[in-house]
Amino acid sequence: MTVPPSNAPAIGLMLLAVALFALMDAGLKLLAPHYPPLQVAALRGLASLPLVLAWVALTATLASLLRVRWALHLLRGLLGIGMMVGFVYGLRTLPLSGAYAIAFVAPLLVTAMAGPLLGEHVGRRRWTAIAIGLVGVLVVLRPSGDGLASAGGLAILAAAACYAVGAIAVRMLARTDSSQAMVLWFLVLLSAGAGVLAAPHWVPLQASHAWVIAAVGLSGSLAQVALTEAFRRGEASLIAPLEYTALVWAISLDLALWGVLPDQVTWLGAAIIIASGLYLLVREKALAGPSSS
Repeated sequence: MTVPPSNAPAIGLMLLAVALFALMDAGLKLLAPHYPPLQVAALRGLASLPLVLAWVALTATLASLLRVRWALHLLRGLLGIGMMVGFVYGLRTLPLSGAYAIAFVAPLLVTAMAGPLLGEHVGRRRWTAIAIGLVGVLVVLRPSGDGLASAGGLAILAAAACYAVGAIAVRMLARTDSSQAMVLWFLVLLSAGAGVLAAPHWVPLQASHAWVIAAVGLSGSLAQVALTEAFRRGEASLIAPLEYTALVWAISLDLALWGVLPDQVTWLGAAIIIASGLYLLVREKALAGPSSS
């Protein structure tokens, strides 16, 4: 099936964003054993700010950055700190692919929250898909066995919940605020908030980690811009499923950097979660008009 020319740039940008975010997360995993999670969260924001500031200066007006819904931006910033801390904490003990398998529950949580928080209709078929996806999470975590149901696995799950609530906040902000304002204030609040909280236990940076921090900043800022442009240019229902290509990158990076691969049960759980997410996206596109989904 050929891709319509109008969507081809958006698809390319989304694939690029996913790859760059995977590289950023690999950098966070490299830093996680050496610094507290709050400090890593602050470094992620601070390292990305210079490039994002340059992008904002070239593409936005001062008025568009200041006339924003500050309460929602503050909420998103707090959720971002919780998300980053949970994710970095989980990466200390979990392989990148395992962390991603759990984090893929976030789109399902967004759909579940869209009803009570945004007033969107979530029918029985979508609730069924959400429930099946949560079963996939239990398969990955294996609470009664030798799975990922450790403090790290639960931290990743908490990070996914923070991401989902943050995504709802983004939907609300997108009605009134510019993309530049959303990206800029998220990074500013993440950097400032995590930095202040991390200050009492700040660990001096090692010179050998300078390139990792720089790579996290570069890949994170470029990924954020690519993601924003992808959703601006393309249909969300078409490009959102491409986020699952992150698992390919995670497995490749796990093998290349740490020499590990997911076990069979993790593969199964990830497949269940991804299938549930894809079903929700297909239903959303096919039944955008009717409310029986």
